[in-house]
Amino acid sequence: MAETRAVEPAPGHGQDWDDLVRIWEETDAPEGCKVEIIEEIVTVSPPPSKDHNTTAALLQRRLYTVIPEDWEIYQTLGLSLPGRGGIYIPDLVVVDRATASGPGNTVPASEARLVVEITSRANANHDRVSKVNGYAKAGVEVFLLLDPWHSGRPTATLYGAPDGGTYRVLETVEYGREFDPPRAVRAGPGHGRPPRRLTCGRPAARRVPCGGPPSCEGELHACSGHLPKYAL
Repeated sequence: MAETRAVEPAPGHGQDWDDLVRIWEETDAPEGCKVEIIEEIVTVSPPPSKDHNTTAALLQRRLYTVIPEDWEIYQTLGLSLPGRGGIYIPDLVVVDRATASGPGNTVPASEARLVVEITSRANANHDRVSKVNGYAKAGVEVFLLLDPWHSGRPTATLYGAPDGGTYRVLETVEYGREFDPPRAVRAGPGHGRPPRRLTCGRPAARRVPCGGPPSCEGELHACSGHLPKYAL
């Protein structure tokens, strides 16, 4: 993925929030690029890679099996963090449908039920540091960081229980291992969807077991009811 670049620095630290939003709205970027404000700096990221998109799509598919019917999952919804001088556009965000409806381009980050960021080589530190701190300070209840560029081995880290602007690490797993969807995003009684375990992983170009029953073994895309080991 090409390098993320800052296109217009803030006129000064602590500038007016309305000015930041105006700069964000007026930033001209090529189609498909993601424009965000991170620590009062407008940044433009190129379109994500095919593998990055596949990861988001597969996780989105599985998350729909555990969230309530009146919640939705968005890939291009802006989250506003005025206290951090930021507007983030996460790879996935789970928000109550009513909150995400109506006029405007953003919703308060504190309204997010779950945020997912998938790192890219060029901007991994934005997700690992700036956004972890930003989401925690905004009170986002659960943040899932998928980090294929983690040193040593690709890793998924689930953060939650924000307190005083700091997250607690709820769970860390290497790709290929299962983890439980956090209680905060599971469908509760009456929603008719029992919670399922999700799997983080990287596909191979061959037939592989998906972690389900023997009958489920086969091509990655043919495995129904389990999250295949997906590309990052």
